[in-house]
Amino acid sequence: MDVKKIAQKIFEKDKRTISKAISIIENEENFSTELLKEIFPKTGTAYRIGITGPPGAGKSTITNKLALHYVKENKSVAIIAVDPTSPFTGGALLGDRIRMSEVESHQNIFIRSMASRGSLGGLSKKTKEVADIFDAAKYDIVLMETVGVGQSELDIAKSADTTIVVLVPESGDSIQAMKAGLMEIADFFILNKSDRPSSEQAIMSIKNVIGFSTKFLNHTEKTWIPDVIPTIAKDGKGIFEIATMIENHKKNMEENNEFQKRRENRIENKLFELINEKLVSNFWNDEKKFQLELLLNEIKSHKKNPYDGVNEILNF
Repeated sequence: MDVKKIAQKIFEKDKRTISKAISIIENEENFSTELLKEIFPKTGTAYRIGITGPPGAGKSTITNKLALHYVKENKSVAIIAVDPTSPFTGGALLGDRIRMSEVESHQNIFIRSMASRGSLGGLSKKTKEVADIFDAAKYDIVLMETVGVGQSELDIAKSADTTIVVLVPESGDSIQAMKAGLMEIADFFILNKSDRPSSEQAIMSIKNVIGFSTKFLNHTEKTWIPDVIPTIAKDGKGIFEIATMIENHKKNMEENNEFQKRRENRIENKLFELINEKLVSNFWNDEKKFQLELLLNEIKSHKKNPYDGVNEILNF
């Protein structure tokens, strides 16, 4: 396999090669790391937008409409839709792909469904690498839609330049419970299906949480404070306002020197992830696994305690 040739085709935005490269990354083929090394110098230009929130909030519809908005501005868009994993095949169930049929055939839009594969952060473990491929292929916008597992969406905040949390009026009763998790990662909120009853109450609840979360911050005129955008995504209402808010957030980060810092933090997090993965894979050889089984039996029978067991395994 000629990795340099594949990389060059990616740089040229060849869709067939991009699709093949994503499969290589997802399947962790032997030369996947070499390919990621080859494309890394060309990354760092695409704007990455994370869209998350509870299931049924309308994330796919918003992603769909937002993609169409960007292509009308002559921008190319890549969509990574993380679907639940099939319990039978281990692949994506492709629910989002079906809902995005409106944009699937557009020449300036590339959609890739990925299975969550047990990841609890709402993103597939390989989503960041796939985003790098789209970045290297010179897509202007990369939209990352999470599987929507609820409050365990911290991965998306570490992967995106702008993170959007989508809620619905029915979320109002549980917003206070959400504030320690899902609510704190948003750069701004969308209240979708805002034509439903109690939408005004839900907006007030979200704003109250925002006020509480930012109460103890040292505000300046340039401090970014999240806001709430009411939308009716199925009718396209509020999509322009979403795109405007994303642009305003980007400008605010640039003015406060936060934009580059956020991207540098993303690279730092990636480095630590790779180091941890390598340490784990190198540590668990067959001998240590066998020793662990013996140790577990002794701990289960209370002949040893787990605290000393940790040191025993580490020093084995």
